[in-house]
Amino acid sequence: MYSLIHKTENAHEDSIWTCAWGCPKKKKDTTIDNEDSRDSMHSNDDESSEYVITGSVDDTVKVWEHQNGSLKLKHKLTGHSLGVVSVAVNSDGTKCASSSLDSSLRVWDLESGEKIFSIEVGPVDIWTVCFSPDDKYIVSGSHAGKIHLYSAENGKQEQSLDTRGGKFTLSVAYSPDGKYIASGAIDGIINIFDVAYGKVLQTLEGHAMPIRSLCFSPDSQLLLTASDDSHMKLYDIKDANVAGTMSGHAAWVLGVTFAPDGQKFASSSSDHTVKVWELAQRQCLHTFREHTDQVWGVKYHPSKSNLLLSVAEDKAINLYEHPE
Repeated sequence: MYSLIHKTENAHEDSIWTCAWGCPKKKKDTTIDNEDSRDSMHSNDDESSEYVITGSVDDTVKVWEHQNGSLKLKHKLTGHSLGVVSVAVNSDGTKCASSSLDSSLRVWDLESGEKIFSIEVGPVDIWTVCFSPDDKYIVSGSHAGKIHLYSAENGKQEQSLDTRGGKFTLSVAYSPDGKYIASGAIDGIINIFDVAYGKVLQTLEGHAMPIRSLCFSPDSQLLLTASDDSHMKLYDIKDANVAGTMSGHAAWVLGVTFAPDGQKFASSSSDHTVKVWELAQRQCLHTFREHTDQVWGVKYHPSKSNLLLSVAEDKAINLYEHPE
């Protein structure tokens, strides 16, 4: 069954632009001890909590505890002076980065809700933010078409990738194998960088309109792109060929996300829908119509290929389940 399993209405005071999952890694106990088993059971419970993170036009980032398909507010993170456009969580679920129209990037401790540091990036609208797979860097696009890599420890700029005269970068993604960074620009141009060499590897020109979202497949072989032209494209990273074009949304495609098993992906659109697609046949399997306005963000759970999260202009957070 394709079903809406949870909805939080009025989760923020204004439109919700971005969402992410935070799944704290279970701490491996290196010492083998036979202490009171109740204690160890209890600590396991604490560590198995998962978070949903949302960012809104109301300037706040909210951290929700996800348990048994429902959400409970854990932290309201304040400090941005304008809307929050992008949130990302590191792979061990301990830190969250948020970027805002106020030209700052903030990094938060998810457990305590404290701000760790912030980066002022000058008078630009930074848009998407993401962590490198090894959690060492926070990556963000910029107005001038450059991609900046900041230290996730202290926020110092470590590296800059240049799209060579590129336009305003709307979206960035880091490949799971750590080799590539992809960026999507307002003019529809997509650049794939080889991170080790710091150079553009491929330039893809399949879309003529802004690229609002892009993501790599779990095996890092494919790049999925979402554009205002209402289409999505799949590109083969190695040879830059288009491996598929998906149509079906009636308006801008705002978000795309791959399921962790690599078999399915999902998209969200300003046509108010979330669609689930099958990779093998490039076909739409289901359309969720559970939002009443444009759906800005959609994200698969990092380890569950049947659990999906979406956020929208209607201020709601939705959780969906579908067949594996």
